[in-house]
Amino acid sequence: MAIETAHPDVDGLDAVVRVLGQWQDEPAPVQLHPGDVGWFRRFGAERTARAVRTWRRAGRVLAVGLLDGPDLLRLAIAPDALRDEELARRMVEDVSVPGRGVLGEGSVYVETPPGALVRELLAGEGWENDEPWTPLRRDLAGPVPDPGVRVEVVGPEQVAERTAVQRAAFDGSTFTDTSWHAMAAGPSYRDARCLLARDERGEAVAVVTLWSAGRGRPGLIEPMGVHPAHRGHGHGRAITLAAARTLQELGASSVVVSTPSTNIGAVATYRSAGLEPLPTKRDLRRKGAAAR
Repeated sequence: MAIETAHPDVDGLDAVVRVLGQWQDEPAPVQLHPGDVGWFRRFGAERTARAVRTWRRAGRVLAVGLLDGPDLLRLAIAPDALRDEELARRMVEDVSVPGRGVLGEGSVYVETPPGALVRELLAGEGWENDEPWTPLRRDLAGPVPDPGVRVEVVGPEQVAERTAVQRAAFDGSTFTDTSWHAMAAGPSYRDARCLLARDERGEAVAVVTLWSAGRGRPGLIEPMGVHPAHRGHGHGRAITLAAARTLQELGASSVVVSTPSTNIGAVATYRSAGLEPLPTKRDLRRKGAAAR
């Protein structure tokens, strides 16, 4: 049967998140995670539904895409469909042909799972490697050290502090209290947590949001940030360890995160918390497009 491309309505987002969770496995390659959709949910349910794409055959979801911004399409593919030629060719058409179906004018950058046939076909069409990203992973089978700082699970009382650290940590961040509540209302957040670390004076110094994909599956950190006024004191390591411990309590098999390889400080912070680098990943960019 033919491949159908569509996007869910708001009520259908929960089913898409469940499917994404089922595709997260050890030692499968890191790919689009339920937490990525959960973090996008800060923009609201309707916008998230418009940003999600599914590719189906005979009613079964074979691939999910997230338009993470105006020109980046992030993909996840069912493990048994990574080399499905019919699926890959339909995805190439949807991504490459301007005005094709629900993808509008097409994407400029595409993130694909390692080993996916769609990546090879796009490269054959002239798509080029973009800037490198470093995925990192820590196995959670063994004990995780105590972070050594006061860490709180963010609830309504801490939201203003949590969002303020986020905005300070990331240039251009528009994360507000309203954004947090929109994110927390989404299906992905049922097994997610926001954590806030405080220093010895009780000031909020670092934040992290962690996302579970279910027991026995990899959990995701997205995002983690340290307030600029409190950097250089090990708070990034501490909040990352706290995230790992919380995911372990939720039953996750490992904790994973990805960061631009050029962000040497972030890579060093994650490594200091016991996460080990995985093979470098590169998105693809449309031929002639500028590197990000």
